[in-house]
Amino acid sequence: MSGELDKARVLMEALPYFREFYGSTVVVKYGGSAMDDEKLKEKVILDFILMKLVGINLVVVHGGGPHITGMMQKLGKEAVFIDGHRVTDDETMEITEMVLSGLINKHIVSLINRNGGKAVGISGKDAKLIEATKKAGEENRDLGQVGEISRVNPGLLETLTRDGFIPVISPVAYGAVDGRTYNINADTAAAHIAAALKARRVIYMTDVKGLYAEYGDEKTFLESVDEKRIAELQAAGKIGAGMIPKIDAALYCLKNGAEKVHYIDGRVEHSLLLELFTDSGVGTEIKL
Repeated sequence: MSGELDKARVLMEALPYFREFYGSTVVVKYGGSAMDDEKLKEKVILDFILMKLVGINLVVVHGGGPHITGMMQKLGKEAVFIDGHRVTDDETMEITEMVLSGLINKHIVSLINRNGGKAVGISGKDAKLIEATKKAGEENRDLGQVGEISRVNPGLLETLTRDGFIPVISPVAYGAVDGRTYNINADTAAAHIAAALKARRVIYMTDVKGLYAEYGDEKTFLESVDEKRIAELQAAGKIGAGMIPKIDAALYCLKNGAEKVHYIDGRVEHSLLLELFTDSGVGTEIKL
């Protein structure tokens, strides 16, 4: 009987959070081990469905960089990076769109639907959800079809969430000037979408617990940081290069309409639920 009571207590602890987030928009940037490990993937998909069932307007934005690189290798094409951006010529863009919008996106949608959810897979090109212009590389180096977001048109997402669907978005954009297809950083895409939707929460699933006062030292884990503290950590070289785009994305969406941003460890089972629906949470909260 004690085990059943423990379950009831867990539900009662979550009840205030169910009430708080009912009808709210939550944007999840899905990637890393949580998208690659089959066991973790199963847990995340169930988390998505539960979030929707308790009344959250959930929007999922996924990445897929390693999968793109893997497909390029299979096709005998070398991946080239400049300033952290994948140089995206016409052939690379075709591969990128095929992997993101055709393989990864539809796989996530299929898993959600198979487990009782209602998901719709789209890219930033659909209904001109994400409009972009060509991004200029440093020192005028040509990055190809790498895009910089100029506008997000959230009407399609609002319609889908209102009608009970979970939109799953691949970060491929429509060229606002030339109509071409552009590759967009998934962290940046999630931030701009969250800002356009005035999201209550934005959650980045990563392969680390969160931010640390001393890079890589889990004993210095930070439960909450503001813009001033972030600037101090960056100036001291305490934030790894891979986290800087995520930090920039977080500050962008906070300054443009989103309420709170969280970084959580996607390697922890049900980390989404623990962050949203428990008193302690499991990640780092970013605030202004």
